[in-house]
Amino acid sequence: MGGPGGWWRRKSTPAKVETYTRWSFHLIALSEPTVIAVTAFGHLEARLALLSMVPVAAHVALAMVTASRALDWTVGRRPQPLRLLWALGAATAVVATAAVVLGRHGPGGPAEDTGTVLGSVFGATLCYGVGLMALGLKDRRRVVWLVTGFGAGAGLVAWAAGMPALAALATAAFVTAASGFFAATSAFSIWLLNAVYALDEARETRARLAVAEERLRFGRDLHDVMGRNLAVIALKSELAVQLARRERPEAVEQMIEVQRIAQESQREVREVVRGYRRADLEAELHGAQGVLRAAGIDCEVSGDTDGLPAEVQSALGWVVREATTNVLRHGDAKKCTVTVLRPEGRVVLTVRNDGATGPHGAPRTGGTGLAGLRERLSAVGGTLDAGEAGDGEFRLVAEVPLTARPALEVAS
Repeated sequence: MGGPGGWWRRKSTPAKVETYTRWSFHLIALSEPTVIAVTAFGHLEARLALLSMVPVAAHVALAMVTASRALDWTVGRRPQPLRLLWALGAATAVVATAAVVLGRHGPGGPAEDTGTVLGSVFGATLCYGVGLMALGLKDRRRVVWLVTGFGAGAGLVAWAAGMPALAALATAAFVTAASGFFAATSAFSIWLLNAVYALDEARETRARLAVAEERLRFGRDLHDVMGRNLAVIALKSELAVQLARRERPEAVEQMIEVQRIAQESQREVREVVRGYRRADLEAELHGAQGVLRAAGIDCEVSGDTDGLPAEVQSALGWVVREATTNVLRHGDAKKCTVTVLRPEGRVVLTVRNDGATGPHGAPRTGGTGLAGLRERLSAVGGTLDAGEAGDGEFRLVAEVPLTARPALEVAS
C-alpha cells in the first residue's frame, strides 16, 4: 500500500496498540541518557561528560532489549526473559552504586559539579531501570517488592558512601516514588495491551458464534422437517414388508403412501433450503447495520429497496451477509458504508470499508465466500467486483439486472 502511513493502516487495532506501547517504552528508555547528558555537558568538560555517558549508554541499550523481550513475552511470542531481567537489575545496581561512590570518594573529592552529574546518573539509572524491569513481571506483589527493594538499597548505599542519614532517607524515598511511578506505568500499559488483545479475540469469537448459531438453526429446521416424515416412512415401509410377505394387496397402497411422503419430504426440504438461501434485502441491511455498530464500526446505509423483485433481493441480501462477515472477520475497519443505487434497468449495491487488510497486517485475498457470491450472482445475470480501492479502503460492488432470471433449483 502506498503512502508513508500505509504500514500503520495495515495493522490491526491490537497491533497498533502494541507498536505504540513498544515505542513508548523505547522512547522512555532513550530519555534517560538525554536527562543525564543535559546535566553532564552542563557541568563537566566534554571529555569527562562523554566518559560518564558510556556506562549510561550501555545501561540504556540493555534496558531497551529487555523491554522489547518483555513485551514479546506479554503477547505470548517468547518465554519470560529472566536472564535479561537479572542482567538489567545487576547493571542498574552496579552503575548506580558506582555513581554514588565516585561522587563521594572519587578523584578530586566530592566536587559540586561532579557530584551533581553522578547524582543524576544514580537517580535516573535506578528509576528507569526498575520501571522497565517491571514490564517482565506479571505478579504485582513482585513489582512492589522490586520497587521497595531498590528504594531501600539506594538509601543504604547512599548512607554507606558517607551521605548523612536524613539525606540518605530522602534519597530512598525519592527513588522509591520515582521508580514506583515508572513501574506503575509499565504495569498499566501491559494491562491495557492484554485487554485490547482480549477484546479483539472476543470479537472474532462473537463472529464465529453467530455463524454457529445460524448453522444450529438450519439444523433444527431440517430435523423438524425430516424427523417426523422419516419416522412415518420407516413405519409404513415395515408395514408394507409384513403385508407383502402375506401376499396382501394392501402392500402396494402402503408403498404408494411411502412414495408420497418421500416426495413431500423432498419438497419440504427444498422449502427449508430455499428459505435459508433467500434473504430479504431490507432486513439484511438493518441487520448488518446493527451488527457492525455493536462491533464498534460506524455503519451508514443509504438507498431505496422498495419494489425490488424477490430474486434480486435474495441475491443482494446474500452479498450484504458476506460483506458484513468479511468486515467483522478481516481487516480493522472503523467505518462502513452500504449504498443501493438503481440506475435504469439494474440495481447496484456498493459496500465500502476502511479496513482493507486482514489481521496483523496481512493483505486480503479472495476466498470461497466471494467465489460463492459470484456464482450466486451469475445465476441471476449479475456481476461482482471486489478489491482494494486505495487509501486503505476495500470496495465490493454487486450489480444485478432488475429483470433477473430465477436461479435454477437443485434437487436435494
